[in-house]
Amino acid sequence: MYAQSQLAYAPSPYSYTPSSSLTATINLDQEVKLADNAAERDLHESLAEIYSIIITLDALEKAYLRDSIRESEYTETCDRLLRQYRRNLADDTVAAAFGDLESFKLEWDLEVPKATERLRIGLPATVETAPSNSHHRSTLSTASASNQSTNIAPPVNATHIVSASENFITLFDAIRMNMLSKDTLHPILVEIIQVVNKVTDRDFENKGKIVQWLITLNQMRAAEELTPEMARELQFDLNAAYDGFKGTLE
Repeated sequence: MYAQSQLAYAPSPYSYTPSSSLTATINLDQEVKLADNAAERDLHESLAEIYSIIITLDALEKAYLRDSIRESEYTETCDRLLRQYRRNLADDTVAAAFGDLESFKLEWDLEVPKATERLRIGLPATVETAPSNSHHRSTLSTASASNQSTNIAPPVNATHIVSASENFITLFDAIRMNMLSKDTLHPILVEIIQVVNKVTDRDFENKGKIVQWLITLNQMRAAEELTPEMARELQFDLNAAYDGFKGTLE
């Protein structure tokens, strides 16, 4: 007997014979377009960048908590990622497609608790709580010891003190002039926290209120404004925080 020729497909008990008329008509050599125009392509690219920023930020936070990265490197990288995140969402089209962080995470099945918290605060952990506290105290201790023989107090950078005061005053003026949008207040408040931490690592009275206001502003759209009631409350808290800051200099 002659051996049966091998079938090109698995045999079927229902005597099904493939038909060329049912084969796919997709040309595998044809480029598949994900966007119909340049604007749509830019939107997809921006959302993809936001996705990568969130993933990278979560990994960075975990590395910082494990002491796997230097504080200076962490601060620089985290600050850059946060600025890129805000810059992407400053576009109204991107912001509308993004929605909010929770809905974006749900849509793309993201489990990123560390990145979520950092994006909520809007500041690197080192800036939020005064970086290198132990190093700062060690530096002051060394300076104090070296100056004991001459009775000279440990030096405080006057430039940082002046800069902190100027930023407080700038923010007071912005509130008085009714400039209450996030894109006006947020950068000044970030600068205040950063420069205050350069002056002192002490958790002075009402400092936490500045951070809380920064978190509040961080949740707002760029053009969104504080209500008059919120502005009065912010001014009150800033006055209290400024008094607390000046108290550390006495």
